Amino acid sequence: MKLILKLFLLAVLGLGGVVVVRAILLVPEEVALPMPVQVEVPPGAVERFAGSVRFPTISHGDPALFDPAPFEAFEAYVREVFPLVHGTLEVETVGGHSLLYTWAGTDSSLSPVILLAHSDVVPVEPGTEGEWTNPPFSGLVEDGYVWGRGAMDDKASLMGILEAAESLIARGFEPQRTVLFSFGHDEEIGGLDGARSVAALLEERGVVAAYAVDEGMAIVEDALPGVQGPVALLGLAEKGYISVLLSVEVEGGHSSTPPPETAVGILARALTRLEDHPMDARLEGPSRMLMETMAPHMPFSLRLVMANLWLFEGAVIRIMTDTPETDASVRTTTAPTLFRAGVKDNILPTQAQAVVNFRILPGDRSQDVLSHVEETVDDPRVHMEVYQGTSTEPSPVSRMESFGYRELRATVQEVFPGTGVAPFLTLGGTDSKHFVRVAEDVYRFAPLRYRPELAGGVHGTDERIPVEDYLDMVRFYTRLLERSGD
Repeated sequence: MKLILKLFLLAVLGLGGVVVVRAILLVPEEVALPMPVQVEVPPGAVERFAGSVRFPTISHGDPALFDPAPFEAFEAYVREVFPLVHGTLEVETVGGHSLLYTWAGTDSSLSPVILLAHSDVVPVEPGTEGEWTNPPFSGLVEDGYVWGRGAMDDKASLMGILEAAESLIARGFEPQRTVLFSFGHDEEIGGLDGARSVAALLEERGVVAAYAVDEGMAIVEDALPGVQGPVALLGLAEKGYISVLLSVEVEGGHSSTPPPETAVGILARALTRLEDHPMDARLEGPSRMLMETMAPHMPFSLRLVMANLWLFEGAVIRIMTDTPETDASVRTTTAPTLFRAGVKDNILPTQAQAVVNFRILPGDRSQDVLSHVEETVDDPRVHMEVYQGTSTEPSPVSRMESFGYRELRATVQEVFPGTGVAPFLTLGGTDSKHFVRVAEDVYRFAPLRYRPELAGGVHGTDERIPVEDYLDMVRFYTRLLERSGD
């Protein structure tokens, strides 16, 4: 017995030694950082950007509500304020109101790059207009901000790209690589007419870009445990999307003589089972890559854990599933969003319907979600089908060891000195999902500083962007385009 105890203690000590040594050896890699680069922004850039916000280029869920006039006026506006771009680049209208710009490079043997943004915005929720500090489409420059719907999502990217290109052309710059700008007009409703049509056109032409970059992630500060200072998160992939319609049909009747289970009760129990039994959490792909990239910069106590995920992975996953934001990065999420039943309080409904939205983790597929729903609900009275018949699979995971990642990382470090760079999983959807067939790697990053006090304005009230943040976006895109000439 003593021998067994001694062997056990030796094993524990040995394991502890391995854990400690792995943490000690996990130190930041010594790399030569690029020198900061000063980039001048042309006068009037902020006013031109503010002007773009004044066009109510709204995407509605109901196609009947679509108004083309603001999109046509917006296109005329960018042609007016960026005359050199429109006199130098080839410009095509695709899918109705999306714009594809081609800036021909001097070396046709090099793969092109694609910069994406979108001109459409979400509607302002009816009844909330009076809650805005400034009118939603005022485009006011006030108190250090540009105010209005679309200021952050996503006209800052679109106008920043064009502003950068205009200033470079004025200086006589020519890119070595061909550069494509794809500006969708319906990203907020899936990009099916805009970005998808542009990507299909490029695929038909045989385009395979070195990389594409779109909105998705930003620069965060003090958002990662134990990591001080700003970190630019580059989205290597985005989650898929599927909504499942669950329905129950039973005999109706008077509420005074109800059966043991009503249509509402049957469906409510099905939803409860789905919420109580979500799909399994996994620490893999971009979420694991984030941990591994930032681990050397963490305090020793956290490095002990991150350097030994083979031992502590289960504990890390349990911690991450405690909050909605981190839980979403390690599993396919389950969110009941719609419930319809009944016409009167004393009538038993003959039908109840609910919609459950799933955001699919890379590694899972739509069919995995459907199988999970069927097995978890396990009730033949509950009918299941894909809501509106559409779904999107998770995107492939782009590489960290690639030309595109290196270019983006270097540009961040040149324009935002002292900012770290790390991979991440984009939880929402972007137009970039349509471009995975025409680019070797697709990254999701807009050079915005994430500020908690502004987050509620994206798709909410008082959307705005600090003036200095927009100017930094112009600097970022200017330098990124300059690198295409290296």
